Amino acid sequence: MRVAAAGPLLPRPHRDPALTGTRALRNRSPFLEEILRLDPVADHKRITHLVVCYEFPFDTTRSLELAFFRTYAVPAIGELLDSTQEFARRAQRRYDDTDLIVSMLVEEGYDSERGRAALRRMNQIHGRFDISNEDFLYVLSNFVFEPLRWTDRFGWRRMVENERLGLFHCWREIGHRMAIEEIPEGYEDFERFNLEYERTRFRSTPGGHRVAVATRELFLSWFPGLPRPVGRRAIHAALDEPLLDALGFPHPTAAERRAVAAVLRARGRALRAFPPRRRPRLRTEGRRRSYPRGWRVDELGPAG
Repeated sequence: MRVAAAGPLLPRPHRDPALTGTRALRNRSPFLEEILRLDPVADHKRITHLVVCYEFPFDTTRSLELAFFRTYAVPAIGELLDSTQEFARRAQRRYDDTDLIVSMLVEEGYDSERGRAALRRMNQIHGRFDISNEDFLYVLSNFVFEPLRWTDRFGWRRMVENERLGLFHCWREIGHRMAIEEIPEGYEDFERFNLEYERTRFRSTPGGHRVAVATRELFLSWFPGLPRPVGRRAIHAALDEPLLDALGFPHPTAAERRAVAAVLRARGRALRAFPPRRRPRLRTEGRRRSYPRGWRVDELGPAG
């Protein structure tokens, strides 16, 4: 079942319900007090950097990996991606390219030297295809709401209001630099767009199914010791039923859903006992399967 989105915005961040009874969680994070002091509009780049690189690096990555599947459920997007054959032939490289471009934007800021280069490269890639403004807008919304929904369910703490708004304003500004039009000015309006778009647009297509299968099998290839049937059921259990229907994936059992959710929640609770992260988790510095000798911004994305 689709995870409910965040509730109404709160006018005073220090009264955020995510902080109720969480003195120990506040003590664990050396950055939470700074986040609460920052302005989510003026300081959205700093807030986003702290969220993605310090507070929730694992949760952000996992949620956006699953968000890939949501885009395939949109017929125009799923069929377009399938027509390029990039995921069928080079799924790992397409993952690495997307991850690196997005990571440059949030790790260093969209107006840093590499952030601007990443934006230029992303706009060059998208400019080759006929993509509607609404489809761009929907994909943009996933970068805001999927990490929020994931951390509310499985994170070591819930995001506070400044983090939610900071992510919204950061991705809204990135959207403007991508020439996306009609981006809602308010968080709640953008959330309503996201939910309504999925309700009315998700539909099964052969291309969407093929790209989803290629992505699922890519993720499973990272865990060679895990039996494929078990891994497939686990991934399906992390996806909601309308999405599974649109992708042509089988529904998991209730027990499988409970098991996967229990493991993820247990990880979040266990993390509270660990010392806070003191160094940023920078995905742009990690080893890449597609680029064992290193990479350049201008070579990311499909050739041509």
